[in-house]
Amino acid sequence: MQLIISDLTNIQSVAEQFLAAIGQRRILAFYGPMGVGKTTFIKAICHVKGVTDTVNSPTFAIVNEYTDGEGEPIYHFDFYRIKQLAEVVDLGYDNYIDSGAFCLMEWPELIEPLLPDEVLRVHLSEDAQGRRVIDFDL
Repeated sequence: MQLIISDLTNIQSVAEQFLAAIGQRRILAFYGPMGVGKTTFIKAICHVKGVTDTVNSPTFAIVNEYTDGEGEPIYHFDFYRIKQLAEVVDLGYDNYIDSGAFCLMEWPELIEPLLPDEVLRVHLSEDAQGRRVIDFDL
């Protein structure tokens, strides 16, 4: 499936379409180059899910926890600074992934061996017109 973010004015509606399309999927891995808009799209997803907390990239903390509009946790990971898989294991990664909570991961390619089978791989890119393209297979 492919969705297009033409500019920031339609990012909320694209996030709504994305969430409707993925159904009950809870573990999402966002791939794409630096600056393509992974964090911005994750912010839009969190907004649609009712998060009122400030959503920002957990580059240094590795994981941020937010609460959605139903009071459920959402975990937002950024593995950009991970040097060894042991760092991810030590932070309790399995507990987060096995919690049943919504898990949103940036830079998942750095922990590929730890990703569960049920992960939804979401690829973001920029087309020639500067629009953001979101590709994923259900």
